[in-house]
This record gives sequence, structure tokens and C-alpha cells, in this order.
Amino acid sequence: MEKLVFMGTPDFAAGILSALLSSDFSVSAVFTQPDKPKGRGKNMQKSPVKELAERAEIPVYQPVKIRTEENVSLLREIKPEFIVVAAFGQIIPQSILDIPAYGCINVHASLLPAWRGAAPIQWSILNGDRSSGVTIMRMNAGLDTGDIIDRVEVPIEPDETGESLTDKLMEAGKGLLLESMKRLIEGKASFTPQPERSSTPYASMLKKEMGLIDWTMPAEMIERQVRALTPWPSAYSYEHGKMLKIWKAEALKDLSEKSLPPGSIRALSKTSLLVQTGEGVLSLLEVQPEGKKRMTIDAFLRGYRQKEGEVLGQRA
Repeated sequence: MEKLVFMGTPDFAAGILSALLSSDFSVSAVFTQPDKPKGRGKNMQKSPVKELAERAEIPVYQPVKIRTEENVSLLREIKPEFIVVAAFGQIIPQSILDIPAYGCINVHASLLPAWRGAAPIQWSILNGDRSSGVTIMRMNAGLDTGDIIDRVEVPIEPDETGESLTDKLMEAGKGLLLESMKRLIEGKASFTPQPERSSTPYASMLKKEMGLIDWTMPAEMIERQVRALTPWPSAYSYEHGKMLKIWKAEALKDLSEKSLPPGSIRALSKTSLLVQTGEGVLSLLEVQPEGKKRMTIDAFLRGYRQKEGEVLGQRA
């Protein structure tokens, strides 16, 4: 039974770890990011990978920097045949890449070389891509630049969210990883070098401010922003000076001759709220007022007062 160390942090990584725990491989240790404060109470939050590893009674390490000599020495003592990495959140140094007999294997949520970086799932939706996928890669010292072992393509549906695509890619990655590891052990794996340059920009890490809606953008781009940033950091604007999260919306063409500034409430009824954008109209379908629960737009309109011509996006 080959011994491995797993490195990962978010839900996507936890799904990959669950497949390894159910396999014939032996997970000797798990490395994940340190706990972080979350919510209004700033209580320390464990990563999904840590929670899963603790339930499985596997030793968990949470280094601020994986590259320290202490961590390198620890990994040399464990002597894993594999190190499997999935959305860990830190660059793995060459001193660690050289330790496992079969190398460090990365499960990346894009069709490399497209969308190298920390948030490929969300950026593929933001960009309007029609497909994404999972790449199994033998890591090198670069950022997602190692040789490709295998890839699988996954379509992006018109209503795809960051959350739903994460789940689809996680499921696709489980079997692909195990099959690739089997071929590595049998000496049957092939390695395809990546081109130096990617066809897409770098998939930078998500930040809270990325969710703020710029109403001067086209409605289609805002609608993709809403889907891509679900569940975090979520798309949001301001209504009567308070934050209004937008969880679901539909982009519509602007067929009238009415001229209003972007962000203006263009049309209002008991069951619909249409917002003018830089190009087209955005119909809000599910929202969440500050301090309240997520609700359908008709429920929101029953409890809050809006007027046509009122402009969203203005802070208190």
C-alpha cells in the first residue's frame, strides 16, 4: 500500500481527499492552511480539509510557510511515495518536490495551461467559457506549469455557479487522480510538457471587493459575476445605503427607448425588479438584504420599498 501526504484547503480539496481515504492508498498526513477568523464573531474556522482529516484521525499540520526546514524534514521522515496537492494555497518548493518517489501530483481545476492560479473555477465562469475541466499534473517549481499527466473536460452550463462547477470538477477529479496514480505506479503514465504561456490570464485569488457590482458593465457580465462568485465572495450592491447581496439574476436585452443611468431601477412590479446596466437590463431573482436571509425577489419587494428611477450602488 503506497503511502502519501495530502496538501489542500477548500471544499474542492476535501472532495479529493475523501476519494483518497476511500482508496487503497494510505494517507499518512495532511497539510492545510492555518485556521482563519470568520463571521461577525471572528471565531476561528477550520478548513474543510482539516475537518475531514480530523474525522479520519489523520495527523494535520498547518504551516504558515510550507518551505521551512522543519516541514521539509518532517516530510523526509514520513517518506511518502506520493504528495498529492489540490488547492493548497502555497507554492511547493523544490526541496519538497524532490521527496516523493512518484513526485508531487497536483489536481488543478482547469484545462491547463488555461487558468493557472488560485481561482480557475470562478474565472472560467467570469470569462464566459463554455467548458472547464480537471488536469492531473506532475508539479515543478513553477506555478501550475508542470507536465500534464491527464485531463478531462467538463461543460459549463448556462446557469452554472462557482459552487455547482466546483462540485462537478471535484467529482471528475477523483477518478482521474486515482487512475493517474495507478499508471504512475505501473510505469505507464505519459507526460506532456505545457507551453510556457497560457491562452488565458492568470486566475488570481478571489477578494471580497471583487463582488461589488459595477452597474456600467453589460448585464451579461454582471450575471456571470453573480454566478461565478456564488457562494463566496458573492456579488453585491447597495440599496438605501445597505448591502444587498444578489444571488440569482437574469440578463435581458433593453428593448425600450427609456434612458436611465446605470444602476437605476428601470421597472418595478410586485414580482420583478429590473436594473439598468451599461448594456441591457438585469432582472434580480434572488437577493439578501443586509442582516437578513436569502429570499426571492417577490418576498423582498413585499418587505422593502423601492421606486422606479432609484439608483442602486450608493453607500450610506
